[in-house]
Amino acid sequence: MRRRAFLAVPLALAAARAGADGGYPQVLPGATLAFPRDHGSHPAYRTEWWYVTGRVHAAGGRELGVQVTFFRNRPNVAEDSPSAFAPRQLVFAHAAIADPVLGRLRHDQRASRAMFGLAGAREETTHAWIGDWSFALEGATYRARVPTRGFALDLAFEAVQPLLLQGVAGYSRKGPLPRQASWYYSRPQLAVRGSVDVDGRRSTVEGRAWLDHEWSSEVMAADAVGWDWIGVNLDDGGALMAFRMRDRAGGALWAGGAQRAADGTTRIFDPADVLFVPGRRWTSPRTGYAYPVEFGVRAGDAEYEVRPLMDDQELDSSASTGTVYWEGAVRLRGGGRTIGHGYLELTGYGSTLRI
Repeated sequence: MRRRAFLAVPLALAAARAGADGGYPQVLPGATLAFPRDHGSHPAYRTEWWYVTGRVHAAGGRELGVQVTFFRNRPNVAEDSPSAFAPRQLVFAHAAIADPVLGRLRHDQRASRAMFGLAGAREETTHAWIGDWSFALEGATYRARVPTRGFALDLAFEAVQPLLLQGVAGYSRKGPLPRQASWYYSRPQLAVRGSVDVDGRRSTVEGRAWLDHEWSSEVMAADAVGWDWIGVNLDDGGALMAFRMRDRAGGALWAGGAQRAADGTTRIFDPADVLFVPGRRWTSPRTGYAYPVEFGVRAGDAEYEVRPLMDDQELDSSASTGTVYWEGAVRLRGGGRTIGHGYLELTGYGSTLRI
């Protein structure tokens, strides 16, 4: 699988430079998402991902963060080739465990061309796989099976709340131009059950998780270098997502998000409603990149503090998607107490991210 990674990365980087007008459909307002159809893959679009993150507890109360992501990419090269080896679709996958006892991420990754049934992403439902790694929707439950070289995840994520459509009915702006957008929905408060194997020892776990499914042909504006994003399951049953696209000066080029209260009332945030204030930074001993691992976040009328489960949650995906970023488990504080648990994603702090 390592060999496939080296084949895939140059193609992914070429696709990232291709722009949104190379035969890719644009994301524009006015369309309507339909389910179950839109749980599946959208192969005409350039980029797509299914991203599930969660906080689980093992026996004895040990807290872990878990993350599984499958990416699909259409590089738009060799599409007229009759060869079965032509890279019409690429699939990447990441898996990680955030373990405060270890103090850093346990992480693995894969990359492959979608061919011969060895890797792919189905259109009719959520089902992405690379070899024996898979993420699939079965009824109302997602199932992740990820056996890696140092750990294994076998987790079920049951949907217990309705979909949360981000932006305007799923049309989520990411920049000042209407086409700088994605189709985007979330599934907060997923009930997690299953097992985590670490160093040959299996632990039964349970907890809560968050799923994002997003697809696009052009997400980032030319002046953007990366983004900061949080997805948090609130302890009262609500949910909070907020993000900002950063410009070269470190300010917000665009921002947005959504909050769903425990009673189901939902508020979609405009750019002026969201503010990220970087706090304490942590510098990676491997890359030298400095990440703001603590934030003050204003979303609507409320102010929060974001605190990491542990500092070292840098994820090196250079052998698959070609980037290094920080993606980790966090606690959300408000009113002087912890009110939720989720994940924080920080991209573009080492070099400009291009997708």
